[in-house]
Amino acid sequence: MRPPSSISRRAWLMGAGAVAAWAASPARALMAQMDQGAAPSTDLDALIARMTVEEKAGQVTLMAAAWAGGAANALNPTSPSRASFRQQMDDVRRGHVGGVFNGNGAEMARQMQAMAVEKSRLKIPLIFAADVIHGFRTIFPMPLAEAGSFDPELAERTARIAAIEATAAGIDWNFAPMVDVARDQRWGRGIEGAGEDVLLSRVMADARVRGFQGRAGLAAPDAMAACAKHFAAYGAAEGGLDYNSVDVSERTLREVYFPPFQAALDAHAATIMASFNELSGVPATANHWLLSDVLRDEWHFDGLVVSDYTGDMELIAHGFAADAREATKLAFLAGVDMSMQSGFYREHLPDLVKSGEVPMARLDQAVRRVLALKAKLGLFDDPFRRIDPRREKTLVRTPAHLDVARDAARRSIVLLKNEDDLLPLPRTGKTIALIGPFVQGQRDLVGPWNVYGTEADAIDLLTGMRAVAADPDGIVAVDGSGVDKPIKGGIEAAVAAAQAADIVVLAVGESQTMSGEAQSRTDIVIPAPQMALAEAVAATGKPMVVLLRHGRALALHGAVKDAQAILATWFLGSMSGMATADILFGLASPSARLPCSFPYESGQEPLYYAHKNTGRPNPPGPRVAYKAHYREAPNAALYPFGHGLTYGEIVYSAIDMGTGRLSAGGELTVTATLRNSGRREATEVAQLYVQDITASITRPVRELKAFQRVTIKPGESREVRFTIRREELLFLGQDMQPTVEPGKFRLWIAPSAQAEGVSDIFTLA
Repeated sequence: MRPPSSISRRAWLMGAGAVAAWAASPARALMAQMDQGAAPSTDLDALIARMTVEEKAGQVTLMAAAWAGGAANALNPTSPSRASFRQQMDDVRRGHVGGVFNGNGAEMARQMQAMAVEKSRLKIPLIFAADVIHGFRTIFPMPLAEAGSFDPELAERTARIAAIEATAAGIDWNFAPMVDVARDQRWGRGIEGAGEDVLLSRVMADARVRGFQGRAGLAAPDAMAACAKHFAAYGAAEGGLDYNSVDVSERTLREVYFPPFQAALDAHAATIMASFNELSGVPATANHWLLSDVLRDEWHFDGLVVSDYTGDMELIAHGFAADAREATKLAFLAGVDMSMQSGFYREHLPDLVKSGEVPMARLDQAVRRVLALKAKLGLFDDPFRRIDPRREKTLVRTPAHLDVARDAARRSIVLLKNEDDLLPLPRTGKTIALIGPFVQGQRDLVGPWNVYGTEADAIDLLTGMRAVAADPDGIVAVDGSGVDKPIKGGIEAAVAAAQAADIVVLAVGESQTMSGEAQSRTDIVIPAPQMALAEAVAATGKPMVVLLRHGRALALHGAVKDAQAILATWFLGSMSGMATADILFGLASPSARLPCSFPYESGQEPLYYAHKNTGRPNPPGPRVAYKAHYREAPNAALYPFGHGLTYGEIVYSAIDMGTGRLSAGGELTVTATLRNSGRREATEVAQLYVQDITASITRPVRELKAFQRVTIKPGESREVRFTIRREELLFLGQDMQPTVEPGKFRLWIAPSAQAEGVSDIFTLA
């Protein structure tokens, strides 16, 4: 017996009964009409017309997978997870769930999809979703670290690999990328985004959407729908406290927090996730202005809006809804099409429709968006297209994927400081003491928000250093301290190791549980036991390289701040140890730049370079009385956005702006010369900043408008060229309309947001 031509052989092998049922189902018949050229909306409407209101409520319900750790557990009658999995399978059979998320592999997906297309009344396939934030089985640097590469092509490549691996396990839909601008480093979820800058956040959002969804269309077996989140302004939580209130002006929303979402939609992101936070008094999950007036009517988004995890339920705790029924009504009418995890929609929408409080037309609209997403993903054509146990085993953690992970990790490491060219280290002839809680062991490597990768598969620093060193026996490792607790005798052992070595590499910072969701910090410093270790080791007088392990910018103090060399090594994923060793030993040159500013003190947060001047700005240098300054710290970053050193020595010179005038409809070409006067090849990230000096709405002191990565050999000079157009200078005027005003603008081509580089003034006619 041959399978139907439109069903893949893989699906046919999944179960003849399921495929036969699917081939004869109403849903399949309607999709066959689509294949013959019928209008998709008409066919979806015909399918919707066959649905009961309970089945409709089921389609807009998304639940966490009850599968708890593989086939053995799910199929074992004595397993604690067996009852919940059986209940969820019954929900699928009755059409009371439209999709599940964060399940465990192709076998789970096969069983659930077979139930949907064989046993449910209308045979509508499920959609499988997951949080694949920075890799599936191959784990890449956390997104904030990868943003430091200033390389959107790299971000697209790692997202593409994540999609290839995840789709083999049956995942159709990814709850990423996070595109929230984050300007307060106390907020733990900054690890998921691209940092403090609007432009960098925009280009990374674009790249990651294209990587997850691919360029061959969503129906491709290795494409997974992207979900831009969290809409909107989640990164502006008061006090850097996760889930906290947000109260910002519409101007700030439109100039800072909206553009990365618009970039994601321009890249055709299929879905949007509503945010947890309230926005100026109205929770985002029930914010009609945000989800309907802006997203639908103004931006013309026609895709699916999903709540965050129990976001509709949380309207009650917000004090915005009295009970579950009202929370359902408010979220649904505001524009949330699909509810995640609360179960509120399937529990309350049928009665709300029956009472007339929710129009049937609105329910049909939401169901249509869910079904349209499934259709775009090719699930009506082949429900098993991404469920492939063979691919699941063979397309994960391949040598090629691990090579990209190593390269991505190298490109994410930022050289903050390198006095007397201590780095790179010699590969032989020197003894090296690796000291600190992050030098050895499969822990704190893959980073926060990792669902499917494992620490056991990651490479630690000691393993990487010994693999790369020409003399691995010259490397010793001592923990010296725990992350937040001392080790008995640890400091003494570390001091002894330092005294016996030529060079110390001190690895200190945060554990991966100290960053991420619900991990806000009031004091973004290295924990006290590690600082005690650092002071003791520094007192030996041995040259010291500090490796920071962290999910955010940190306030550095004492021996850590004063070390001769400092590297920001974040959470780099599967190939962490190998990539760090490559940089330390000079097999690769550091090229990353900070996507977020490092403060002098935690109390400076929120700290970001694109701030406004006050009426009493403090000039550079010493503090001046009755000017804006802190008593304890400069009005600046210790290490600003865009900062990062190389193993070369880059000198900026010879800026040229031609006439220095930008006319309406024209463009201004700006060039500068970069020379590498060092002894090693280097990759520089030249950054173009602009300041509108005088405007009817005050403007930031600098705004990043473009950047360019350029590799320069020793003694070589390279020209960087940027083009400025009028539309890149637009801002929202007093009437909240985009405008640009004639006048003078200052321009910098520089290596960071605080560096002078080369600058000049141009005129907009």
